Amino acid sequence: MLAVRDGVRSERPDDLATEEPMEIRVEGPDGSTVSVAVTMRTPGSDFELAAGFLFTEGLIEGREDLRRVSYCEDLPADEQHYNVVTVSLTKPFDPDVLRRHFFANSSCGICGKATLEQVEVRCDRVAAGPVVKAEVLSWLPEGLRTAQKVFERTGGLHAAGLFMPDGTLLTVREDVGRHNAVDKVIGEEVLVGGPPLADRLLQVSGRLSFELVQKAGRAGIPIVSAVSAPSSLAVEAADHLGMTLVAFVRDRRFNVYTHPDRVAT
Repeated sequence: MLAVRDGVRSERPDDLATEEPMEIRVEGPDGSTVSVAVTMRTPGSDFELAAGFLFTEGLIEGREDLRRVSYCEDLPADEQHYNVVTVSLTKPFDPDVLRRHFFANSSCGICGKATLEQVEVRCDRVAAGPVVKAEVLSWLPEGLRTAQKVFERTGGLHAAGLFMPDGTLLTVREDVGRHNAVDKVIGEEVLVGGPPLADRLLQVSGRLSFELVQKAGRAGIPIVSAVSAPSSLAVEAADHLGMTLVAFVRDRRFNVYTHPDRVAT
């Protein structure tokens, strides 16, 4: 890498965030396989990503639908086995629910869905959930940032973290795509028998899009917080789901856009 500092040029090494494609395949009980999605992701927690994606997109209902998650073993020798994950299901999979293959990328999530009706997943309203102190919400970005080990080296990753109402960090995942990071933390819960996650807070780096609210709503998370701005559709979706949406959390300040009754000031 060529670094320029105050007009002085120097060659130096640099750590970069890894970005590689991952294909998610679904295998039914009869052995038939369907390719569901390709996402550009940071390798790591791939099984959680696959399970989380299928759950948040409404293609599975929970752990009981999963028989096995594994890297694909029948690829040609010249292909990358660790970039294809097969999710084997306990019940038949209807490929018609896909309408088309999903394609996800690191910048915008699921693309090519022409209408809001196509992108919506049926979500129940979230449970009442906890009431959280303002000082806890103010601290969440710092708690998330402190746990971002790869970001410390590269500066190029988003993160999502699940917290308890008292601010205790339960899990954090990093990825080049913010939607992937959310799928990874939710997927971890799916693989151990959750959600719903009615007693959890979700903190994300960056902005809040409709897709992230949809994924959190699917998992039953009642409070979602971000360091940057929400979109208008994210606010509309959060209000509809009964979710508390907090944004611009920085310097001990934040804005609450929906259902402020869960925030104790």
